[in-house]
Amino acid sequence: MPGNPYLSVLALTKYIKRKFDADPHLRDVYVKGELSNVKFHPSGHIYFTLKDDKARILSVMFKMNAGRMKFRPENGMNVLVRGDVNVYEASGQYQLYVQSMQPDGIGELYLAFEQLKEKLAKEGLFSPQWKQEIPRFPKKIGVITATTGAAIRDICTTLNRRYPLAEILVYPALVQGVQAAPSIVKAIEQADSFGELDVLIVGRGGGSIEDLWAFNEEVVARAIFSAKVPIISAVGHETDTTIADFVADLRAPTPTAAAELAVPSREEILQRIFDHRSRMLSSLNGKLTSEKRRLTRLKESYPLQFPERLYRPFAEKLALLEERLNKNTETSISNGRRKLEGLTIRMAAHSPERQLKVHHQTLKEFSHRLNRAALSTYQKDRNAFTNVLRTLKVLNPLSVMERGFSIVYSDEQVVKSIADLKVSDEVKIQMHDGHAKVAVKSIEHKKEGEL
Repeated sequence: MPGNPYLSVLALTKYIKRKFDADPHLRDVYVKGELSNVKFHPSGHIYFTLKDDKARILSVMFKMNAGRMKFRPENGMNVLVRGDVNVYEASGQYQLYVQSMQPDGIGELYLAFEQLKEKLAKEGLFSPQWKQEIPRFPKKIGVITATTGAAIRDICTTLNRRYPLAEILVYPALVQGVQAAPSIVKAIEQADSFGELDVLIVGRGGGSIEDLWAFNEEVVARAIFSAKVPIISAVGHETDTTIADFVADLRAPTPTAAAELAVPSREEILQRIFDHRSRMLSSLNGKLTSEKRRLTRLKESYPLQFPERLYRPFAEKLALLEERLNKNTETSISNGRRKLEGLTIRMAAHSPERQLKVHHQTLKEFSHRLNRAALSTYQKDRNAFTNVLRTLKVLNPLSVMERGFSIVYSDEQVVKSIADLKVSDEVKIQMHDGHAKVAVKSIEHKKEGEL
């Protein structure tokens, strides 16, 4: 067989891929099925399997197309997809390259709405504990909406009519289209950073779900939740509900209703003031009438008709107390004088000058006794010292040697016996006026009975 009939795997795969590319029925294919093995790659691509009860096909949706979806694909979800069928050369598998996807049976936006609502609810963004109280009498009110719509006109008209004391600050923003969500987020952050707003109204007029979709974006919801200023959402009509309504501190069915919730009614305030004034006057008149009757009764009472009888017992008691006070005062003064005299006498007996004289005399006596004791001790010590000197003189070896005695030394040791000597030993004889060195010529032992 001429030539090499064997193809490489790559050559065969490329041939099959060209067949797929050339088949117009495999381009722009519409397929419906169930999602399984959905995997979100860090790059942004989505890998999944599209299946029905009899077959399945590997599928991929690249980041560019996946970023345009409003909902998040999940396992078990029935979807409608559009794309191309082709071969992935590295694995030799054919797969569906999806360009668009939408839920089968319900709208894509509705599904995205429900998914985000469930996600934020689990995170606690809708919890009542995070809701801020709307101030009752705001001084500055911020409004975020489009400057060309009817919503801004309705809000400002209602605020000026109901509560003209409030200052209105408008933060223009796009409320429809692709750039609406970033524009709303920027306006919320700008209004919140101002730091002087008491309440912020965020909203727009009615429209379709596509028109209102900016208020269903996650970034808008998180911006509302993070804001420090209380926010009232006013999106669409009464039947329209957005994610922003759930996150906001207060939800208004319409922009006009949001303005009514943000401020009190001037007429209601005036009516309340008039009501309070009327009740106050009525209460004051009743109090005055009651006090007048009470004053009349007091004037006509027995004590006030004869007032001197009220204080007469107290005057007598006061006189008695004054007399008792005078007596007690004199007694206290007399006792104090006697006590002072006794203290003066005691102080004279213990005066410092007298005490000093007594101690000086005592000091002289002690000094005299000390001198006598010291002199006596000196005489005793002197006599004892003289006796010791006499004893030492008697016992002094030098004194004995002066009478003719001497001491014999051998090798610097005192010779006490002839047993310590040998013939020809050199010894030193110490006398009272010097010493002499001699040699032993003979040794004679003492005979018994000899002195």
